[in-house]
Amino acid sequence: MHLLRLCVLITVLSSSVAAQSAFAAGALTYFEVGTAYYNEGKLDLAIKSFGDAIASDPNFVEAYHNRGLAYFGKGRYEEAVRDFSRAVALKPDFIDAYHSRALARLKSGEIMEAIDDETKVIALNPKFAEAYHNRGVAWARNGKYDEAIRDYDQAIALAPGYANAYFSRGVALLRKAAADFRQACSMGNKFACENLKQISE
Repeated sequence: MHLLRLCVLITVLSSSVAAQSAFAAGALTYFEVGTAYYNEGKLDLAIKSFGDAIASDPNFVEAYHNRGLAYFGKGRYEEAVRDFSRAVALKPDFIDAYHSRALARLKSGEIMEAIDDETKVIALNPKFAEAYHNRGVAWARNGKYDEAIRDYDQAIALAPGYANAYFSRGVALLRKAAADFRQACSMGNKFACENLKQISE
């Protein structure tokens, strides 16, 4: 079992950005209401408010991202991916949106697409430990344990206190060992069979 954590740092606009004329009248109010609903766990109301913000300003990139987070919280991963995709289309260097889309894709079983998104995150921010961890989780789910372990190693190097990365690396090492024990057992090595039984219990 791997642990994932969605980066749920809800995007909040600064006062200087809020003052820009690019935002249609009312869009910012809807956005702030949606953020408040999200923080209270009222995801359906948050989705509606972010949708109203987008209707008022179709280029409101942060509203797409935050509505995507609300969809993610509801388990509506396809809709989340759609909103995150719109966000990165509007802002190609939006790290949080790529990261969020990777997690939604991972939940939807789009493993290679999730890996691509976290690779983009890492290219934009090579010190983002969580991106390495989550890409490692994607590699592991695809049975690529060597690649997963390399990513977990990098996550731990960047964030030595990152407990989930140690846990995930331990799981990957165990599964890789199990594959070797299984092969050795099938070739008649009784010690491998005994070890395989122990780690399977």
